[in-house]
Order: sequence, then C-alpha cells, then structure tokens
Amino acid sequence: MIAAPYHKLFLHELQDYLLIAVGLACYAFSWTTFMLPYEITTGGVTGIAAIIFYATGIEIQVTYLIINAILLTFALKILGWKFCAKTIYAVVLLTVLLKLGQLFTTDGNGGFVQVLGEGENFMACVIGSILCGIGIGICFAANGSTGGTDIIAAIINKYYTISLGRVIMLSDIIIIGSSYFVFHDITKMMFGYVALVIISVSLDYFVNSARQSIQFIIISYKYNEIADYINNVIGRGVTVLNGMGWYSKSDSHVLVVLVRRNDANILLRSIKQIDPNAFVSMSRVAGVYGQGFDKIKDK
Repeated sequence: MIAAPYHKLFLHELQDYLLIAVGLACYAFSWTTFMLPYEITTGGVTGIAAIIFYATGIEIQVTYLIINAILLTFALKILGWKFCAKTIYAVVLLTVLLKLGQLFTTDGNGGFVQVLGEGENFMACVIGSILCGIGIGICFAANGSTGGTDIIAAIINKYYTISLGRVIMLSDIIIIGSSYFVFHDITKMMFGYVALVIISVSLDYFVNSARQSIQFIIISYKYNEIADYINNVIGRGVTVLNGMGWYSKSDSHVLVVLVRRNDANILLRSIKQIDPNAFVSMSRVAGVYGQGFDKIKDK
C-alpha cells in the first residue's frame, strides 16, 4: 500500500496529467475546428507547422512532432526531467489529438469543413484564439506545456519575472509575418497577429487567475482550533498576532493567512463551522512570494 505522503503526491501528479490532457484537447480542438479551416496562422511550433502544411501539404502534426523533438533535447538540462516528462507527454498526446481532430473536420476529399460558414474568418479567429489561450493556460497551470515556444517561455520565466504571454508573443511575431510568403495576403497575416494578441491576453488572464491568492484576517476566541485546521487540513502556514479590542478592552488573537483562491471558500466554510461568531476579512493580493507560493525571481 502506498504511504500517505506518496499517495498524495501520486494523486497530485495524476491530476496534473489529466489537466494537461484537458488543455491539449481544448488547444487541438481550436486548431482543427477554427484555425486550419480558415487558414489562420498563429505563432509557435504549431504555427510553423501550419505554414509548412499550407505550403507543402505535410500534415501539421508531423512537423510539430519533429520540431519539438529537437527543442526537447535542449530543454532537458535546463528545465529538468519533471517538466520535460510532462512536455514529452503533451507533445505526443497533442500530435495524436491534432490527427484525430482533422479526421472530424475534413470532408471525403480531404478539405476542411468551415463549421461557422464561409467568410466567418474573424469570428473563427476570435473563438479559436480564446480556446488556444485557455488550452495553453490549463497546461501551464498544471506545470506542463504544449511544447514549442512554450518551452522557450518556460525557460525564461524560470529565471525572470516576465509575463508568459509576452514571451510567447515576442517570439511569435516573426513566425506570423513569414505566413505572408505563403498566402501573399496581408489580411490573413493580420488575422494571425490578431489571434496572437487574443491568445496572449487569454493565457495571461487564465494563469493569473489560477495563481491569485487571498489574504485572510481572522479574529476568533477559537483561534487555536482554526489555526490547527489551516495547518493540518489546508496545508498553509498561519501567523498569530496579539491584539486588543479597543471597544471591549479585551485581549484577542488575530490570525493572518494567505491561501490560493481555490482554497478560499473551503477555509471560509470551515471557519464558520468552528466559530460562527468569528470576524473574518478577505482581500485579494497581487502577488505572494515565498514557501508554498511563487518564487522571487530576478528582474
């Protein structure tokens, strides 16, 4: 039988791999349903693979797999096996999902079916880009990636406090610009840039929302029970401050706690069960750095 700590670690890793699969499914769906049928090219290795597909007919997943295999050989030493293991898993799974997606979005002659109808390029660009950003964001939230320029972004983000969306956007401008030499159409190239901005905004919004933390200030006569619960169940540290109620002139204890947004409602309900009369203040914080949260990085 697996010991409790290892059991929790296994479940956590399993959850990450499942979330990566969900993110990749969203990403592959957006590409095969909205991007490829409307000839919208974004950045990244997928964008390069799409340009090669439009120019030569080589299937997008083939080029995607080859380029990522090369990038991963360089990433192993920098990012380590834990990140690369998830990335390898993501690359292989996305290769399969891209192939499967095209089976459902092509007709009998191998042409793509435009689900939104002809001439709906802008709507396809918006919907597809949002889904791409969400898919990448889910992967990053699970400490994985979709490969390609995500690997480059992860390397830079490991050492510097730079927006993931911004890193990807800067590295993808040239890729989108090169699509002009395939389409010879300024409009399609501009759609690519619009898609890039939407993906970057969607990615940043999703990742920042997932990392958002909540600060609790709790005043309760049952502070010790609440503090034990936070330590043992929520798994977060608690700071206990000595205070005094100025109206009652009685001593009190103030708990200061920082938790992830996902844990906030659980903690609030638990406080109510332990002490319905507790005074609780909640506030969002822009960033939390230290043990159990984000690391302080060089600018």
